[in-house]
Amino acid sequence: MAPQRFREQYDQIQRSMPDVPLAIGPDDAGEFLYEKGVVLARDGEEARLVEDTVRRHFTTFAGPAADHVRRTSPETNRSGITRIRVADPGQGDGSGDPAVASALRALREPEGRTGRRLISRNHVVSIAVNACPGDEPVPVEAGAQPNPAAAAGSHTPDSAVGVLVVDTGLMNDYRSYPLLAHTRGDAQVEECGDDGVLRQYCGHGTFIAGLVAAVAPNTDITVRGTLNDAGAVLESEFGEKLFEAVDQDGWPDILSLSAGTSNGRTDGLLGVDAFMRELRRQRTLLVACAGNNSSATPFWPAAYADLPGFEDSVLSIGALRGDGEFGACFSNHGAWVKAYAPGERLISALTGFDTPVPYVYQHSTYDDCRYGFGYACTCRHPRHTGVLSEEGGSGKPDQVMFEGLAQWSGTSFATPVAAGMIAAHMTARAETDPRAARRQVMDANGEVAEVRGATVPALVPATWSPLPVALPSART
Repeated sequence: MAPQRFREQYDQIQRSMPDVPLAIGPDDAGEFLYEKGVVLARDGEEARLVEDTVRRHFTTFAGPAADHVRRTSPETNRSGITRIRVADPGQGDGSGDPAVASALRALREPEGRTGRRLISRNHVVSIAVNACPGDEPVPVEAGAQPNPAAAAGSHTPDSAVGVLVVDTGLMNDYRSYPLLAHTRGDAQVEECGDDGVLRQYCGHGTFIAGLVAAVAPNTDITVRGTLNDAGAVLESEFGEKLFEAVDQDGWPDILSLSAGTSNGRTDGLLGVDAFMRELRRQRTLLVACAGNNSSATPFWPAAYADLPGFEDSVLSIGALRGDGEFGACFSNHGAWVKAYAPGERLISALTGFDTPVPYVYQHSTYDDCRYGFGYACTCRHPRHTGVLSEEGGSGKPDQVMFEGLAQWSGTSFATPVAAGMIAAHMTARAETDPRAARRQVMDANGEVAEVRGATVPALVPATWSPLPVALPSART
Protein backbone atom coordinates (compact mmCIF):
# COMPACT_ATOMS: atom_id res chain seq x y z
CA MET A 1 0.00 0.00 0.00
CA ALA A 2 1.39 3.40 -0.98
CA PRO A 3 2.37 5.70 1.89
CA GLN A 4 0.16 8.65 2.75
CA ARG A 5 2.37 11.36 1.22
CA PHE A 6 2.68 9.40 -2.01
CA ARG A 7 -1.12 9.08 -2.22
CA GLU A 8 -1.50 12.80 -1.67
CA GLN A 9 0.97 13.62 -4.41
CA TYR A 10 -0.64 11.09 -6.73
CA ASP A 11 -3.90 12.99 -6.31
CA GLN A 12 -2.16 16.31 -6.96
CA ILE A 13 -0.40 15.10 -10.12
CA GLN A 14 -3.53 13.40 -11.42
CA ARG A 15 -5.39 16.73 -11.10
CA SER A 16 -2.64 18.43 -13.09
CA MET A 17 -2.87 15.74 -15.82
CA PRO A 18 -6.65 15.15 -15.99
CA ASP A 19 -6.54 13.57 -19.45
CA VAL A 20 -3.92 10.97 -18.49
CA PRO A 21 -5.26 8.16 -16.23
CA LEU A 22 -2.45 7.21 -13.84
CA ALA A 23 -1.64 4.14 -11.79
CA ILE A 24 0.66 3.54 -8.83
CA GLY A 25 3.41 0.98 -9.18
CA PRO A 26 4.64 -1.50 -8.71
CA ASP A 27 1.45 -3.18 -7.52
CA ASP A 28 0.33 -0.15 -5.50
CA ALA A 29 3.59 -0.13 -3.49
CA GLY A 30 4.10 3.59 -4.00
CA GLU A 31 7.46 3.73 -5.80
CA PHE A 32 6.40 5.44 -9.04
CA LEU A 33 3.46 6.58 -11.17
CA TYR A 34 2.74 5.52 -14.74
CA GLU A 35 0.16 5.91 -17.50
CA LYS A 36 -2.60 3.29 -17.45
CA GLY A 37 -3.28 1.16 -20.51
CA VAL A 38 -0.08 2.13 -22.35
CA VAL A 39 3.40 0.67 -22.80
CA LEU A 40 6.49 2.06 -24.53
CA ALA A 41 8.73 0.46 -27.14
CA ARG A 42 11.47 1.64 -29.45
CA ASP A 43 10.31 2.77 -32.87
CA GLY A 44 10.37 0.50 -35.89
CA GLU A 45 10.93 -3.23 -35.76
CA GLU A 46 10.89 -3.46 -31.98
CA ALA A 47 7.59 -1.57 -31.72
CA ARG A 48 6.05 -3.92 -34.28
CA LEU A 49 7.37 -6.96 -32.40
CA VAL A 50 5.94 -5.61 -29.15
CA GLU A 51 2.57 -4.90 -30.73
CA ASP A 52 2.34 -8.33 -32.34
CA THR A 53 3.40 -10.13 -29.15
CA VAL A 54 1.04 -8.17 -26.94
CA ARG A 55 -1.82 -8.70 -29.39
CA ARG A 56 -1.30 -12.47 -29.30
CA HIS A 57 -1.04 -12.41 -25.53
CA PHE A 58 -4.26 -10.48 -25.07
CA THR A 59 -6.08 -12.55 -27.65
CA THR A 60 -5.24 -15.62 -25.59
CA PHE A 61 -5.70 -14.26 -22.10
CA ALA A 62 -7.86 -11.16 -22.30
CA GLY A 63 -10.26 -11.67 -25.17
CA PRO A 64 -11.79 -8.33 -26.20
CA ALA A 65 -8.87 -6.40 -24.73
CA ALA A 66 -6.95 -7.25 -27.91
CA ASP A 67 -9.04 -4.61 -29.69
CA HIS A 68 -7.23 -1.96 -27.65
CA VAL A 69 -3.75 -2.91 -28.88
CA ARG A 70 -2.77 -0.06 -31.17
CA ARG A 71 -0.13 2.60 -31.58
CA THR A 72 -0.94 6.06 -30.29
CA SER A 73 2.03 8.10 -31.57
CA PRO A 74 4.05 8.50 -34.79
CA GLU A 75 6.69 5.88 -35.47
CA THR A 76 9.55 8.34 -35.64
CA ASN A 77 10.63 11.05 -33.20
CA ARG A 78 13.83 12.30 -31.58
CA SER A 79 13.42 10.10 -28.51
CA GLY A 80 12.78 7.05 -30.70
CA ILE A 81 9.80 5.88 -28.62
CA THR A 82 6.32 4.64 -29.59
CA ARG A 83 3.38 4.49 -27.20
CA ILE A 84 1.33 1.30 -27.63
CA ARG A 85 -2.12 1.05 -26.11
CA VAL A 86 -2.80 -2.35 -24.56
CA ALA A 87 -6.10 -1.75 -22.74
CA ASP A 88 -8.79 0.80 -22.02
CA PRO A 89 -7.08 3.27 -19.63
CA GLY A 90 -10.46 4.24 -18.18
CA GLN A 91 -10.96 0.86 -16.55
CA GLY A 92 -10.12 0.21 -12.89
CA ASP A 93 -8.62 2.64 -10.39
CA GLY A 94 -5.10 3.88 -9.68
CA SER A 95 -3.96 0.83 -7.74
CA GLY A 96 -1.91 -0.76 -10.47
CA ASP A 97 -2.79 -1.79 -14.01
CA PRO A 98 -3.08 -5.58 -14.65
CA ALA A 99 -3.13 -5.10 -18.43
CA VAL A 100 0.19 -3.27 -18.45
CA ALA A 101 1.67 -5.81 -16.04
CA SER A 102 0.55 -8.63 -18.31
CA ALA A 103 2.09 -6.92 -21.34
CA LEU A 104 5.40 -6.56 -19.50
CA ARG A 105 5.38 -10.27 -18.64
CA ALA A 106 4.52 -11.24 -22.22
CA LEU A 107 7.56 -9.35 -23.55
CA ARG A 108 9.99 -10.34 -20.83
CA GLU A 109 11.75 -12.81 -23.12
CA PRO A 110 10.09 -12.84 -26.55
CA GLU A 111 10.86 -15.54 -29.08
CA GLY A 112 14.11 -14.88 -30.88
CA ARG A 113 15.16 -11.99 -28.62
CA THR A 114 17.03 -12.13 -25.31
CA GLY A 115 19.15 -9.75 -23.31
CA ARG A 116 17.51 -6.50 -24.45
CA ARG A 117 14.50 -4.83 -22.86
CA LEU A 118 11.80 -4.20 -25.45
CA ILE A 119 8.98 -2.74 -23.37
CA SER A 120 8.40 -0.35 -20.49
CA ARG A 121 5.70 1.36 -18.51
CA ASN A 122 5.18 5.01 -19.39
CA HIS A 123 6.38 6.47 -16.10
CA VAL A 124 5.69 9.94 -14.73
CA VAL A 125 8.94 11.90 -14.39
CA SER A 126 8.47 14.47 -11.65
CA ILE A 127 9.94 16.80 -9.06
CA ALA A 128 7.11 15.79 -6.73
CA VAL A 129 6.66 12.03 -6.45
CA ASN A 130 7.02 10.60 -2.95
CA ALA A 131 7.97 13.84 -1.24
CA CYS A 132 10.33 15.29 -3.80
CA PRO A 133 11.06 18.07 -2.85
CA GLY A 134 11.69 16.82 0.66
CA ASP A 135 9.22 19.33 2.06
CA GLU A 136 7.27 22.44 1.09
CA PRO A 137 8.83 25.91 1.16
CA VAL A 138 8.95 27.78 4.47
CA PRO A 139 9.09 31.58 4.92
CA VAL A 140 12.30 33.00 6.40
CA GLU A 141 12.70 35.86 8.82
CA ALA A 142 13.14 39.38 7.51
CA GLY A 143 16.79 40.09 6.83
CA ALA A 144 17.70 36.43 6.29
CA GLN A 145 20.52 35.80 3.85
CA PRO A 146 20.80 33.06 1.22
CA ASN A 147 22.43 29.84 2.40
CA PRO A 148 24.79 29.07 0.75
CA ALA A 149 25.66 32.77 0.84
CA ALA A 150 26.70 34.55 -2.32
CA ALA A 151 30.27 33.65 -3.21
CA ALA A 152 32.81 36.34 -4.04
CA GLY A 153 33.26 37.08 -7.70
CA SER A 154 31.49 38.74 -10.57
CA HIS A 155 29.79 37.84 -13.81
CA THR A 156 32.08 38.05 -16.84
CA PRO A 157 30.17 37.25 -20.03
CA ASP A 158 33.21 36.10 -22.00
CA SER A 159 34.16 33.44 -19.44
CA ALA A 160 30.83 32.64 -17.80
CA VAL A 161 29.98 28.94 -17.43
CA GLY A 162 26.75 27.95 -19.19
CA VAL A 163 24.25 26.22 -16.88
CA LEU A 164 20.90 24.95 -18.12
CA VAL A 165 18.22 24.27 -15.50
CA VAL A 166 15.39 22.03 -16.76
CA ASP A 167 12.59 22.54 -14.27
CA THR A 168 9.62 24.82 -13.63
CA GLY A 169 9.90 28.28 -15.17
CA LEU A 170 11.06 31.57 -13.71
CA MET A 171 8.76 33.64 -11.52
CA ASN A 172 7.68 36.93 -13.10
CA ASP A 173 9.73 39.16 -10.77
CA TYR A 174 12.84 36.99 -10.49
CA ARG A 175 15.12 39.79 -11.73
CA SER A 176 14.40 41.72 -8.56
CA TYR A 177 16.71 39.22 -6.85
CA PRO A 178 20.23 40.56 -7.56
CA LEU A 179 21.89 37.16 -7.95
CA LEU A 180 19.57 36.34 -10.86
CA ALA A 181 20.29 39.48 -12.87
CA HIS A 182 22.03 37.45 -15.59
CA THR A 183 19.50 34.60 -15.64
CA ARG A 184 17.08 34.11 -18.53
CA GLY A 185 14.61 31.53 -19.76
CA ASP A 186 10.96 30.55 -19.72
CA ALA A 187 8.36 32.18 -17.52
CA GLN A 188 6.45 30.12 -14.99
CA VAL A 189 2.95 29.42 -16.29
CA GLU A 190 0.08 30.32 -13.94
CA GLU A 191 1.98 31.20 -10.81
CA CYS A 192 -1.20 31.60 -8.79
CA GLY A 193 -4.70 30.17 -8.94
CA ASP A 194 -7.90 32.19 -9.33
CA ASP A 195 -7.79 32.79 -5.57
CA GLY A 196 -4.39 34.48 -5.82
CA VAL A 197 -2.66 31.68 -3.91
CA LEU A 198 0.72 30.42 -5.12
CA ARG A 199 0.44 27.05 -6.85
CA GLN A 200 2.31 24.04 -5.53
CA TYR A 201 5.90 23.73 -6.86
CA CYS A 202 5.86 27.19 -8.44
CA GLY A 203 9.20 28.83 -7.75
CA HIS A 204 11.06 25.51 -7.80
CA GLY A 205 13.11 26.46 -10.86
CA THR A 206 13.73 30.00 -9.58
CA PHE A 207 14.92 28.62 -6.23
CA ILE A 208 17.34 26.28 -8.04
CA ALA A 209 18.70 29.07 -10.26
CA GLY A 210 19.30 31.18 -7.16
CA LEU A 211 21.38 28.41 -5.59
CA VAL A 212 23.55 28.01 -8.71
CA ALA A 213 24.11 31.78 -8.85
CA ALA A 214 24.98 31.98 -5.13
CA VAL A 215 27.65 29.28 -5.37
CA ALA A 216 28.95 30.28 -8.83
CA PRO A 217 28.43 33.98 -9.70
CA ASN A 218 30.20 33.68 -13.06
CA THR A 219 27.47 31.63 -14.71
CA ASP A 220 25.04 32.21 -17.55
CA ILE A 221 21.95 30.42 -16.24
CA THR A 222 19.06 29.48 -18.51
CA VAL A 223 15.87 28.04 -16.99
CA ARG A 224 13.52 26.04 -19.20
CA GLY A 225 9.96 25.43 -17.94
CA THR A 226 9.84 21.81 -19.07
CA LEU A 227 8.11 20.77 -15.83
CA ASN A 228 5.65 23.63 -15.39
CA ASP A 229 2.69 21.25 -15.16
CA ALA A 230 2.92 20.54 -11.41
CA GLY A 231 6.48 19.42 -11.99
CA ALA A 232 5.46 16.29 -13.91
CA VAL A 233 5.75 14.93 -17.46
CA LEU A 234 5.27 11.50 -19.01
CA GLU A 235 8.41 9.53 -19.80
CA SER A 236 7.26 9.27 -23.43
CA GLU A 237 7.47 13.07 -23.68
CA PHE A 238 10.43 13.73 -21.41
CA GLY A 239 13.21 12.62 -23.75
CA GLU A 240 11.81 14.83 -26.51
CA LYS A 241 11.50 17.78 -24.13
CA LEU A 242 15.13 17.36 -23.04
CA PHE A 243 16.19 17.50 -26.69
CA GLU A 244 14.09 20.64 -27.15
CA ALA A 245 15.68 22.27 -24.10
CA VAL A 246 19.24 21.81 -25.38
CA ASP A 247 18.26 22.63 -28.98
CA GLN A 248 17.18 26.15 -28.05
CA ASP A 249 20.61 27.37 -27.00
CA GLY A 250 22.98 24.52 -27.76
CA TRP A 251 24.37 21.98 -25.31
CA PRO A 252 25.42 23.78 -22.10
CA ASP A 253 28.51 23.19 -19.98
CA ILE A 254 26.33 21.88 -17.15
CA LEU A 255 22.74 20.60 -17.19
CA SER A 256 21.14 20.74 -13.73
CA LEU A 257 18.16 18.39 -13.46
CA SER A 258 16.09 18.06 -10.28
CA ALA A 259 13.54 15.51 -11.47
CA GLY A 260 13.26 11.83 -12.22
CA THR A 261 11.58 8.55 -11.31
CA SER A 262 12.38 5.06 -10.20
CA ASN A 263 11.16 2.21 -12.39
CA GLY A 264 12.14 -0.91 -10.48
CA ARG A 265 15.00 -1.59 -12.90
CA THR A 266 18.77 -1.09 -13.09
CA ASP A 267 19.13 -0.29 -16.80
CA GLY A 268 17.66 3.19 -17.16
CA LEU A 269 14.54 4.74 -18.67
CA LEU A 270 13.46 3.70 -22.17
CA GLY A 271 12.02 7.16 -22.81
CA VAL A 272 15.31 9.01 -22.24
CA ASP A 273 17.63 6.37 -23.70
CA ALA A 274 18.19 8.29 -26.95
CA PHE A 275 18.86 11.54 -25.10
CA MET A 276 21.30 9.91 -22.70
CA ARG A 277 23.22 8.29 -25.57
CA GLU A 278 23.46 11.70 -27.27
CA LEU A 279 24.53 13.31 -23.99
CA ARG A 280 27.42 10.85 -23.78
CA ARG A 281 28.66 12.08 -27.18
CA GLN A 282 28.54 15.74 -26.11
CA ARG A 283 30.76 17.64 -23.65
CA THR A 284 27.89 18.54 -21.28
CA LEU A 285 27.91 17.30 -17.69
CA LEU A 286 24.50 16.25 -16.35
CA VAL A 287 24.16 16.86 -12.58
CA ALA A 288 20.98 15.10 -11.46
CA CYS A 289 19.12 14.67 -8.19
CA ALA A 290 19.07 11.25 -6.51
CA GLY A 291 15.44 11.62 -5.41
CA ASN A 292 13.71 11.84 -2.06
CA ASN A 293 12.22 8.40 -1.40
CA SER A 294 14.72 7.48 1.35
CA SER A 295 15.43 4.45 -0.81
CA ALA A 296 18.36 2.60 -2.41
CA THR A 297 16.28 1.93 -5.54
CA PRO A 298 17.91 3.62 -8.57
CA PHE A 299 16.31 6.94 -9.51
CA TRP A 300 16.61 7.97 -13.15
CA PRO A 301 18.26 9.79 -14.89
CA ALA A 302 20.61 10.29 -11.89
CA ALA A 303 21.41 6.58 -11.62
CA TYR A 304 22.96 6.61 -15.10
CA ALA A 305 26.06 7.76 -13.19
CA ASP A 306 26.52 4.12 -12.19
CA LEU A 307 26.09 2.63 -15.68
CA PRO A 308 29.13 1.80 -17.84
CA GLY A 309 29.99 4.60 -20.22
CA PHE A 310 28.25 7.36 -18.26
CA GLU A 311 30.79 7.78 -15.43
CA ASP A 312 32.11 11.09 -16.77
CA SER A 313 28.89 12.50 -18.21
CA VAL A 314 26.52 12.11 -15.21
CA LEU A 315 26.94 13.07 -11.55
CA SER A 316 24.19 11.91 -9.16
CA ILE A 317 23.64 13.98 -6.02
CA GLY A 318 22.04 13.05 -2.69
CA ALA A 319 21.19 15.45 0.15
CA LEU A 320 22.95 16.07 3.45
CA ARG A 321 20.98 17.12 6.50
CA GLY A 322 21.38 20.56 8.06
CA ASP A 323 24.63 19.88 9.91
CA GLY A 324 26.31 18.32 6.89
CA GLU A 325 27.45 15.28 8.88
CA PHE A 326 24.83 12.75 7.79
CA GLY A 327 22.41 12.14 4.95
CA ALA A 328 19.03 13.86 5.13
CA CYS A 329 16.22 11.53 6.15
CA PHE A 330 14.51 11.78 2.76
CA SER A 331 17.57 11.35 0.53
CA ASN A 332 17.94 8.33 -1.70
CA HIS A 333 21.22 6.50 -1.24
CA GLY A 334 23.35 3.64 -2.52
CA ALA A 335 26.43 3.08 -4.65
CA TRP A 336 24.75 4.79 -7.60
CA VAL A 337 24.68 8.11 -5.67
CA LYS A 338 28.15 9.51 -6.33
CA ALA A 339 28.20 12.54 -4.00
CA TYR A 340 26.09 14.39 -1.45
CA ALA A 341 25.64 18.14 -0.95
CA PRO A 342 23.73 20.29 1.55
CA GLY A 343 20.04 19.84 0.79
CA GLU A 344 18.13 20.50 3.99
CA ARG A 345 16.69 23.95 4.83
CA LEU A 346 18.60 25.82 2.16
CA ILE A 347 17.64 29.47 1.57
CA SER A 348 17.18 30.94 -1.91
CA ALA A 349 14.84 33.09 -3.99
CA LEU A 350 11.29 31.78 -4.38
CA THR A 351 9.09 34.61 -5.67
CA GLY A 352 11.28 37.67 -6.17
CA PHE A 353 10.69 40.76 -4.05
CA ASP A 354 8.03 42.85 -5.76
CA THR A 355 4.80 41.53 -4.21
CA PRO A 356 4.09 39.24 -1.23
CA VAL A 357 2.35 36.02 -2.31
CA PRO A 358 0.19 33.73 -0.13
CA TYR A 359 0.69 29.98 -0.09
CA VAL A 360 -1.52 27.26 1.41
CA TYR A 361 0.27 24.13 2.59
CA GLN A 362 -0.69 20.97 0.72
CA HIS A 363 0.79 18.34 3.06
CA SER A 364 0.68 18.06 6.84
CA THR A 365 3.81 17.42 8.83
CA TYR A 366 4.09 14.28 10.96
CA ASP A 367 4.53 13.58 14.64
CA ASP A 368 7.56 11.42 13.84
CA CYS A 369 9.93 11.09 10.89
CA ARG A 370 8.35 8.97 8.15
CA TYR A 371 11.65 7.19 7.68
CA GLY A 372 12.47 6.47 11.32
CA PHE A 373 15.13 9.13 11.91
CA GLY A 374 15.39 10.79 15.30
CA TYR A 375 16.48 14.36 14.53
CA ALA A 376 14.13 17.30 13.91
CA CYS A 377 13.82 16.64 10.20
CA THR A 378 11.56 18.21 7.60
CA CYS A 379 8.99 15.44 8.03
CA ARG A 380 7.89 17.05 11.28
CA HIS A 381 9.36 20.54 11.49
CA PRO A 382 8.21 23.26 11.16
CA ARG A 383 4.69 22.13 11.98
CA HIS A 384 1.88 22.83 9.54
CA THR A 385 -1.41 21.36 8.33
CA GLY A 386 -1.97 20.79 4.61
CA VAL A 387 -5.12 20.71 2.49
CA LEU A 388 -4.37 17.38 0.76
CA SER A 389 -3.74 15.68 4.09
CA GLU A 390 -6.91 17.04 5.66
CA GLU A 391 -9.48 16.50 2.92
CA GLY A 392 -12.55 15.16 4.66
CA GLY A 393 -10.96 15.85 8.03
CA SER A 394 -11.37 18.57 10.59
CA GLY A 395 -7.97 20.25 10.20
CA LYS A 396 -7.73 23.69 8.62
CA PRO A 397 -4.79 24.12 6.23
CA ASP A 398 -2.19 26.71 7.19
CA GLN A 399 -1.45 29.72 5.01
CA VAL A 400 1.80 31.67 4.90
CA MET A 401 3.17 34.63 2.95
CA PHE A 402 6.28 34.59 0.77
CA GLU A 403 8.20 37.72 -0.11
CA GLY A 404 11.48 36.93 -1.77
CA LEU A 405 13.55 34.31 0.00
CA ALA A 406 12.32 30.98 1.34
CA GLN A 407 13.72 27.87 2.99
CA TRP A 408 13.31 24.56 1.16
CA SER A 409 14.68 21.01 1.36
CA GLY A 410 15.30 18.20 -1.11
CA THR A 411 17.85 16.55 -3.36
CA SER A 412 16.30 18.97 -5.86
CA PHE A 413 18.37 21.67 -4.16
CA ALA A 414 21.49 19.71 -3.28
CA THR A 415 21.86 19.21 -7.04
CA PRO A 416 22.31 22.90 -8.05
CA VAL A 417 24.68 23.37 -5.10
CA ALA A 418 26.91 20.64 -6.55
CA ALA A 419 26.47 22.00 -10.08
CA GLY A 420 27.48 25.44 -8.81
CA MET A 421 30.62 24.05 -7.18
CA ILE A 422 31.74 22.51 -10.47
CA ALA A 423 30.96 25.73 -12.34
CA ALA A 424 32.92 27.77 -9.75
CA HIS A 425 35.86 25.39 -10.14
CA MET A 426 35.77 25.92 -13.90
CA THR A 427 36.02 29.68 -13.39
CA ALA A 428 38.74 29.48 -10.74
CA ARG A 429 40.94 27.11 -12.80
CA ALA A 430 40.04 28.46 -16.24
CA GLU A 431 38.85 24.93 -17.01
CA THR A 432 36.69 24.72 -20.11
CA ASP A 433 35.82 21.02 -19.91
CA PRO A 434 32.97 20.44 -17.41
CA ARG A 435 33.65 16.70 -17.25
CA ALA A 436 37.30 17.31 -16.43
CA ALA A 437 36.13 19.80 -13.78
CA ARG A 438 33.89 17.11 -12.29
CA ARG A 439 36.85 14.73 -11.98
CA GLN A 440 39.06 17.44 -10.52
CA VAL A 441 36.48 18.48 -7.93
CA MET A 442 35.78 14.91 -6.88
CA ASP A 443 39.48 13.97 -6.74
CA ALA A 444 40.43 17.04 -4.69
CA ASN A 445 37.46 16.86 -2.36
CA GLY A 446 38.34 15.82 1.18
CA GLU A 447 34.96 16.32 2.81
CA VAL A 448 32.97 13.24 3.80
CA ALA A 449 29.67 12.45 5.52
CA GLU A 450 27.99 9.32 6.81
CA VAL A 451 24.95 7.92 5.02
CA ARG A 452 23.37 4.68 6.22
CA GLY A 453 26.67 3.62 7.78
CA ALA A 454 28.74 4.35 4.65
CA THR A 455 31.32 7.11 4.30
CA VAL A 456 30.46 9.18 1.21
CA PRO A 457 31.92 12.22 -0.62
CA ALA A 458 30.39 15.49 0.60
CA LEU A 459 30.48 18.51 -1.71
CA VAL A 460 30.16 21.50 0.63
CA PRO A 461 30.56 25.11 -0.59
CA ALA A 462 32.72 27.37 1.56
CA THR A 463 29.81 29.83 1.81
CA TRP A 464 27.36 27.28 3.24
CA SER A 465 26.55 27.63 6.94
CA PRO A 466 25.73 24.39 8.80
CA LEU A 467 22.57 24.44 10.90
CA PRO A 468 22.20 23.02 14.40
CA VAL A 469 20.38 19.69 14.35
CA ALA A 470 18.36 18.58 17.38
CA LEU A 471 18.67 15.02 18.68
CA PRO A 472 22.01 14.18 17.03
CA SER A 473 21.61 10.50 17.86
CA ALA A 474 19.61 10.11 14.62
CA ARG A 475 19.71 6.86 12.73
CA THR A 476 22.12 7.27 9.82
